[in-house]
Amino acid sequence: MKPVTEPDLRASFVNCSKGEAKRINLPRNLAELPWDELDFLGWRDPGAPERSYLVLEREDGQLIGLALRYSAQQRGFLRSNICSLCLTVHSGSGVSLLTARKAGAAGREGNSVGAYMCTDLACSLYIRGLKTPEGTGSRIQESLTVEEQLDRMRANLADFVTKVFA
Repeated sequence: MKPVTEPDLRASFVNCSKGEAKRINLPRNLAELPWDELDFLGWRDPGAPERSYLVLEREDGQLIGLALRYSAQQRGFLRSNICSLCLTVHSGSGVSLLTARKAGAAGREGNSVGAYMCTDLACSLYIRGLKTPEGTGSRIQESLTVEEQLDRMRANLADFVTKVFA
């Protein structure tokens, strides 16, 4: 992903109002992020821990930003410990059900979509081996190359974004 500026980030959000986008707490260290290793930018809002944000760059260069919310903690068979984007296995609370309000009228009516994702949204770093899951978490041993795993993660993320616009 190429480095992005604060105004570009704020303008990218498709599932919240412009006023909400202006109030988002952006990462403070934008200039220091490992942009070459990020396929998307994801962060948790330190001022509102139930919120996270994800921004990705489409092939045409357009940025798509999604405001996400953490679902109430689920227990038992409904809880997943594997990220649906990158297939990283986490222990404890390393995977969360994140929901995104749909874009447009459907979102204003309260419709949303969700997926189990790495709580820290560091999928790109896990796949590249630049970050390891805490505790007893791990990456699944696969015969796919790192690039093939990244392509799969990008496709999974694109599917999620498509559902936000559906």
